Amino acid sequence: MKSLDVWMGKRVQGRDLALFDESRAIPIFLLTTLLISSVFYFLIIKSGHMGGGWGAYVAGLMWSPGFAALLTCKLLRRDLRCIGWGWGKTRYEVIGYLIPLGYSIVIYTFVWLTGLGGFYSKSFVDQITNSFGLGSIPAWTSITLYFIFTATFTVIRDFATVIGEEIGWRGFLVPELAKKHGFPATAMITGFIWAIWHYPVILFADYHGASPAWFYVPLLTVMLPFLTFVWTWLRLKSKSIWPCVFLHASHNTFIQQFFDPLTIYRNKTGYVAGEFGAALLVISIAMAIYFWRRRDEVEGNVN
Repeated sequence: MKSLDVWMGKRVQGRDLALFDESRAIPIFLLTTLLISSVFYFLIIKSGHMGGGWGAYVAGLMWSPGFAALLTCKLLRRDLRCIGWGWGKTRYEVIGYLIPLGYSIVIYTFVWLTGLGGFYSKSFVDQITNSFGLGSIPAWTSITLYFIFTATFTVIRDFATVIGEEIGWRGFLVPELAKKHGFPATAMITGFIWAIWHYPVILFADYHGASPAWFYVPLLTVMLPFLTFVWTWLRLKSKSIWPCVFLHASHNTFIQQFFDPLTIYRNKTGYVAGEFGAALLVISIAMAIYFWRRRDEVEGNVN
């Protein structure tokens, strides 16, 4: 049995050692994430929807991995620079921003052209037209203006919440796993944990797809590990969390706030479109294969 000073740390030659053994870093992080998240799981489930507390509940949930990572670093006496705050090369932030826009265009163009979903939702366009307060303007003008604002200010606004997740999942967990595992395993493990973390709000609140639970729960569980290949590669290649922040904010913004509400949902739309649709799974697998082939560029790239 390890002695108490190994578990809790002690002062040696005027230096404070970590409160916990470094080998416990991932369990401490995951347990702390669960404990903090549980508060917001309860509030979201009690309110019945993700918008409860004027959005404060979901913001708190998204920040739970971030708070857990920062607390874990404190307990381990780690320099917070290990999170990956450096900006790095701007091209990786640009790539992070453009990838979700690219696959969103592919997914929804396919949905609209095949008739699996309709373009465009008149009620949604009327809503955004009224919100602009510019009087009667053509639908295409409203859609164009909404895209411009969504692609800029809305993405920036989403930074405030997605950065909480990225500090935890990519800032702390990915480099920690990469110390012991290769790139594919690091991506798959992170993605699976990320999927499980979503379960309470998927199963007991209103964060889910338009298809039945038997379809979207397994799909998300399989999809996120593949999709996380993109996040993990960018984190390890750039040695920064910022490309992942751009990627996450861009993903949430374009799918949730532009393309999906613009689409007319029909009987089969929910099985194909959106965050819980089969089209994103197919694209995620394709991207995972692409970045797996480039794994040599990031193997061993740990802060």
